[in-house]
Amino acid sequence: MHLTTFADLGLRSMMILGDLPEGQRLTISALAQATNASDNHLARVIAKLVDMGMVTSVRGRNGGVYLPDTARGASVGQILRELEGPGEVVDCEGNKPCPLASRNCALRHRLAAAREAFFVELDGDTIEDLVRVTRAAAQPNSEDAHGSSAPLGLPKVRTS
Repeated sequence: MHLTTFADLGLRSMMILGDLPEGQRLTISALAQATNASDNHLARVIAKLVDMGMVTSVRGRNGGVYLPDTARGASVGQILRELEGPGEVVDCEGNKPCPLASRNCALRHRLAAAREAFFVELDGDTIEDLVRVTRAAAQPNSEDAHGSSAPLGLPKVRTS
């Protein structure tokens, strides 16, 4: 399974925001820099996450985006389902439709089941789990890596 860049940026953005100290926000530009994405593409991703209630956006001079506490416990599988959308793994009915698409193709059904199994595997993980484990991996010499408050080791970004 291959995630869309949109979904990948959504999860990475949530992890970065989830690692910020309480009360800090990032601008779209700073978050785009941290995720190696264009401002425009990341703005679309953040708009979707805001619509989903996974990210909060504050306008104005001291504005920016941050991860609300409720999003920290959100299921990674569920977030991916929404970011990826209802599409299929392969496009059976696109510009050049597959001749098997009209024949109740077994491959199409198996790929749909495999896609859902992929999401189910991630249903038990939360954004907070990803942040905690990634933070611990960034601090391999820490005595208490699982409870460490050290940052993820991401590029330095300016916060608001």
